[in-house]
Amino acid sequence: MKTLLFLCAAATLAAQSSIPAAVERMERYKIIPNITYQTSSGYDNKLDVYQFQTPTPNATLIYIHGGGWAGGPSKEQYQHWFLPFLHMGWNVVNVEYRSSAIALAPAAVEDCLCALRWVIKNAKQYNIDTTRLVTMGHSAGGHLALTTGMTPASAELDRQCPGTEELKVAAIVNWFGITDVADIIDGPNTKTYAVKWLGSMPNRREVAKRVSALTYVRPGQPPVITIHGDADPTVPYAHATQLHDALNKAKVSNELVTIKGGKHGGFGVQAQQGAYTSILDFLSKLNLRATE
Repeated sequence: MKTLLFLCAAATLAAQSSIPAAVERMERYKIIPNITYQTSSGYDNKLDVYQFQTPTPNATLIYIHGGGWAGGPSKEQYQHWFLPFLHMGWNVVNVEYRSSAIALAPAAVEDCLCALRWVIKNAKQYNIDTTRLVTMGHSAGGHLALTTGMTPASAELDRQCPGTEELKVAAIVNWFGITDVADIIDGPNTKTYAVKWLGSMPNRREVAKRVSALTYVRPGQPPVITIHGDADPTVPYAHATQLHDALNKAKVSNELVTIKGGKHGGFGVQAQQGAYTSILDFLSKLNLRATE
């Protein structure tokens, strides 16, 4: 079923170019589903690898789905978010993580760091170029894409999967992700999904700071592109602007793509296409492209 959805959606993208060429590209993908990358809280975290068959290591997108850290639809139901990367011949790793129903914060952050470690450890087997790793996610997945790419070793959030590998990515694509978790667990911007993720732990504000991207902004970190609607009722648009300002202050290469009147996704075809064009331009400037 997953392969069928993948091929059907890819065929839609193919309408923009030569259908024979697009079909040939899809034929070059090997899909390895439901690999267990880590077990925590008695739960097997899994990921899917979409490996484009190339003779040399390839650029790889690590995609992390949203859902308010609460689970919801399976990772397979978010394939449309990374289809443009498949169409361009990237490898894609589609990651799941422990939801708040299984484990509270910082579990999801820990899991995604462990997924990154798994990718780096297994790069040779799946033809992954570890110098061309990009994290991407939407909503809570945007938050996790940010923390996966920005959290330093000193935060010690990778201790669920100890190793000697440097957990490093080349860029981050953040679709309307949470950047300041403390802002949405108390006060006027409180969101139920965030309260559930932190629960009633007495040190929840300390944990919220520990799992917030804004905490880890620093010179030399990976470049970031953020896409956010300025009328988002679920993740305040201010989260995007605060991150943008902090990155500018730290002199980190970044871009904020504002969707005028945009809410929490569902931007419409034209706005969505424009956002992907901005993403691909941003990555191209960083020489992050698929292997030809």
